[in-house]
Amino acid sequence: MSHQVKALEAWLGAPLFVRRAHGLDLTDRGRSALPAFSAAFDALVRAVRDLRGASPRAQVSIAALPAVAQLWLAPRLPGARAAFPKLSPSIHALEAPPDLRRELFDFALFFVRDAPAGCRTVPMGEDVIFPVCTPDIARTLASPADLATMPLLRDTTWSGDWDCWLSAASLKGLVTDQGPAFSLYSMAVQAALDGAGVLMAHAALIGPHLGSGALVAPFPIVARTGLRLAILAPERISEEAVHLIAWLTEHVQGR
Repeated sequence: MSHQVKALEAWLGAPLFVRRAHGLDLTDRGRSALPAFSAAFDALVRAVRDLRGASPRAQVSIAALPAVAQLWLAPRLPGARAAFPKLSPSIHALEAPPDLRRELFDFALFFVRDAPAGCRTVPMGEDVIFPVCTPDIARTLASPADLATMPLLRDTTWSGDWDCWLSAASLKGLVTDQGPAFSLYSMAVQAALDGAGVLMAHAALIGPHLGSGALVAPFPIVARTGLRLAILAPERISEEAVHLIAWLTEHVQGR
């Protein structure tokens, strides 16, 4: 890409970017051209999306938060493939929702507060959090105050989860960094399953472990983060993606 930019600058006879140690900044000429370039790229993406939508294909490209991809979507894919034998989903783990106006994903799965620009949302459920642990650990916890004696497992992406729940539990003074921190939520879930401590769980992601009894909620108190798990879909969407979204929605509502 840098070669193309330099070639364009040479053709124009003027720089579009200022090279700095931290990256690139647009020049005044670059900023003046940005709206036209953005509109052109958006039109190109719309044309490509229309071409993809008009062509029969089995592949559905999905972007998802890593935790959602591993713990929410992956367990549902076998059922989706059974319902749609020709379906070939392609899963891409991203830390933030993509701009579906410009990136060629069929849809995305993220915890969001509001719908990002250029897409509609299909709600999959409110984000509810609460502590979970193994039954053996739960037997040692008579009240939330007993958490002071336990390693508190946390995900670095959701660093405020423990404080959010402690506020709902009206519990003050508990140190929330007294346990391991994980960059992947699935690793934190595995640590909880291994008995390494108490995890702040997102209800949408740990349902199977609660259902099996491998993890339990020692207290009845829950907190709501203000987010919701949602499917994010662009304005134009393929028929295959429509069918898969409908299937996911039906099976979430019917669980």
